[in-house]
Amino acid sequence: MSIEYNDQELPEDILDILGEEEFESPKALKPKPKDTENFPQPIYRLKTLHSNETFHAYYVSLENNEHFMTLCELEAALAGPRQANNGTSPSEEAWNCKHGSASAVTEALQAEAIQEEALKAEAIQEKSIQEESIQEEGIQAEVIQADAIHAKSELIPNRALVIAPTKYGKDLVMVLGVVHDLSMVNADELVAIERPATVDDYRRYLENLEHEEEAFSKCRECIEAHNLPMKLISAHCLLEDSKILFFFTAESRVDFRDLVKDLVGIFHARIELRQIGVRDEARVTGGAGVCGRILCCHGLSDKLNPVSIKMAKDQNLSLNSVKISGPCGRLLCCLSYEHQFYRDARRELPNEGVRFTYDGILFKVIEVNALLNKIRISGEDGRILDMDAARLKYLDGHWTVIEEDN
Repeated sequence: MSIEYNDQELPEDILDILGEEEFESPKALKPKPKDTENFPQPIYRLKTLHSNETFHAYYVSLENNEHFMTLCELEAALAGPRQANNGTSPSEEAWNCKHGSASAVTEALQAEAIQEEALKAEAIQEKSIQEESIQEEGIQAEVIQADAIHAKSELIPNRALVIAPTKYGKDLVMVLGVVHDLSMVNADELVAIERPATVDDYRRYLENLEHEEEAFSKCRECIEAHNLPMKLISAHCLLEDSKILFFFTAESRVDFRDLVKDLVGIFHARIELRQIGVRDEARVTGGAGVCGRILCCHGLSDKLNPVSIKMAKDQNLSLNSVKISGPCGRLLCCLSYEHQFYRDARRELPNEGVRFTYDGILFKVIEVNALLNKIRISGEDGRILDMDAARLKYLDGHWTVIEEDN
């Protein structure tokens, strides 16, 4: 438990939303890997589609004709080709709608062809001049090689779907983008992307979504039949494995051995039940926060970092549980976003309760505003003053007020 803050100082309603880790000081961060230069390039950030968990991976291309498709492209390819418009291309159809005659179209196309030829001739001439200058400087090969490396590094587009191993098994995941800050990558958690997702993979994924709804309803019926103290959150069918994952929450450990036997008999597949916390539940189900935006744990954060009540106190936030807790009933994840700024700013400011003499009267600091760099002090004579913190200096073991120059 923190030495500076204890549960006796907190309102009773705030104790209900605190977990064990929220009383403890944040754990020490893992040391950053020192061999980031040896990582395969580029490193991608991936996200699982069912639980919104993120992890890092790399890809080694084995074939030159591999094509990565985004979610929208897979949906369009699954829907099939569009119907032909009587042999007319979309551009010609749009031109006909605008001009309304075949002769106008022919004349316009001829003019456009002449203009394109002129532009091509100009581009060829400009390109020949550039090639001559490059050859003279002797850097043409380096430029071509750099362009090839850059093109290879941007091999996988954002929002592309790929097949990669997860901690649950091989599954369909989404590429969020290239990781530029490799200090945040853990070499032990780095995996290799196996291949791009195909239309058949996406079709099977949609079929699994329907199976998951059926599995969810049947599992919930079995839970009620066994009268187990657990709340079913979601069900997930792996893409390349005959295994069904069930995520649930419970206040304590649950003996679900009989439940697993019933589920195996119903689905004739491998069954895995995973107990998750309330914060993980919010990340899986999603929703909107008090700010009106999507939950950070669902659409922004990589990991669920510990959040403490000390972070709210350092930021002078109200300890009203309704204002600083999320839909999961725990402290808001965003409390940790600006905490480091407040910690750095308060190092140059006195803490609440510090006493010093000003204008011949003993004053006590009752409030610290790190954003405005101001403090509020209360004197023994009953006065309450707002003072610029820049007037205070820590000298000889105590805080002293520096008189303003007239």
